[in-house]
Amino acid sequence: MTAIEPGRVVAVVGTGTMGQGIAQVALLAGHPVRLYDAVPGRAEQAAASLSGRLDRLVEKGGLDAAARDAATARLRPAVEITELADAALVVEAVLEELSVKKELFAALEDIVADDCLLATNTSSLSVTSVAGELRRPGRLVGLHFFNPAPLLPLVEVVSGFATDDHCARRAFETARAWGKTPVRCADTPGFIVNRVARPYYAEAFRVYEEGAADPATIDAVLRESGGFRMGPFELTDLIGQDVNEAVTRSVWESFFQDARFTPSLAQRRLVESGRLGRKSGRGWFPYGEDAAPRAGARTEGPAPAPVSVAVHGGLFAADALPGLIEEAGIEVLRKDDAVPGFPGWIELSGGTRLFLADGSAADEAGMPVIHFDLALDYRAATRIALAPAAGVDGAALSEAVGLFQALGKDVSVIADIPGMIVTRTVAMLVDFALDAAARGVAAPDDIDTAMRLGVNYPRGPLDWGAGLGAWWVLETLESLHEEYPTGRYAPSQALRRLAAAQEEDDAS
Repeated sequence: MTAIEPGRVVAVVGTGTMGQGIAQVALLAGHPVRLYDAVPGRAEQAAASLSGRLDRLVEKGGLDAAARDAATARLRPAVEITELADAALVVEAVLEELSVKKELFAALEDIVADDCLLATNTSSLSVTSVAGELRRPGRLVGLHFFNPAPLLPLVEVVSGFATDDHCARRAFETARAWGKTPVRCADTPGFIVNRVARPYYAEAFRVYEEGAADPATIDAVLRESGGFRMGPFELTDLIGQDVNEAVTRSVWESFFQDARFTPSLAQRRLVESGRLGRKSGRGWFPYGEDAAPRAGARTEGPAPAPVSVAVHGGLFAADALPGLIEEAGIEVLRKDDAVPGFPGWIELSGGTRLFLADGSAADEAGMPVIHFDLALDYRAATRIALAPAAGVDGAALSEAVGLFQALGKDVSVIADIPGMIVTRTVAMLVDFALDAAARGVAAPDDIDTAMRLGVNYPRGPLDWGAGLGAWWVLETLESLHEEYPTGRYAPSQALRRLAAAQEEDDAS
């Protein structure tokens, strides 16, 4: 099945930011575009706004004047919905309410030709439900663009239970012809991105609610150690707290209030108070010219580095650290006395041990222990978080801080919380991605592609999990599940089976 030919009409219903963005993509791909909005005058305003966008592209050198003039000539606002009769594709970007969308597509069925492809840009509603009352539900597909649509490459092509496969293929090829990177997925709550991404927000909010660290510090650790483009607090302020919380709640309710998707009470209170983020002038952080200065991440002051440390056994995902320590001029005494298959550690001069965070609290070790958080790349990371057990004295903590500062890292000390920040977040993302793949939501490569392109993750969660090892992820979540026996951290069957298969392979 081939893409819709460039000369055929694409109609966009709903002329907000997303609708205009989708229209711009279709225009620049060579299609005549009809803009329609139920509110009188809005389609004309959107067409003028879109023309202005094209002008700015010319000014910035992203488009030549001849291409701008040709695109503008193909753009036409529609006063009546009946003017969409010649469309080969209608993309809906209206209010995110099921009744509104169903009413729109029912009206379109009486107007467009039988071979017209119908698409909803919904991010949280069921494509199956949107198409449920149509005479020909097989031609309706989800085309979920990400904002801003002209810039972000990902498009989720969602097949409802009744969607004809040839229609889904046509939508996929059309998105690809428009220069996008489409991925196919099933009609399940949240599709790929909004399903798999839930822990990125939820775990950060949970760490905050437990008083382990403040929003600025959590954001900084996830950016500078985890490698994420934006921290979850600043990101939800950008998205809008009401929007992000509504998606979380929708996915949670759609999964029959599964504990793994539980919304955040702290975020709910933020929404109830009207602190919606950038658009309201305040969310987790203040915004605007008159806003008070934002507090920075908690960063420890300079501390002396140790002369030497001992490294016992392997450090698994942190195996790069001994080499980095030696490069910093600190002597490393390598010991082979760790129990095979169990975590190794870094020992400071006074006997305090530094372990890579797992799903337990440092206090549970019954000895002076400091946990350090997971990093995407310990060489490239610019910040490391430490969580000391209650029995760690100030001198030992200062020595640990100085050790990582000698490696060129800022250091944030947080409260002793199971899984710390990056560790618990990445373990949950990996498990959510494995579960989605096992349930047929999307192919593994498509899941990783969606998470990298849709939300700018530094690494696809399945690829990240493969690097960490299924057993490391499983043991982290099992420990978290023991700490919080609510079901939130219960490992998926997909993770358990993968870990068992890897253990069998290792043994053979």
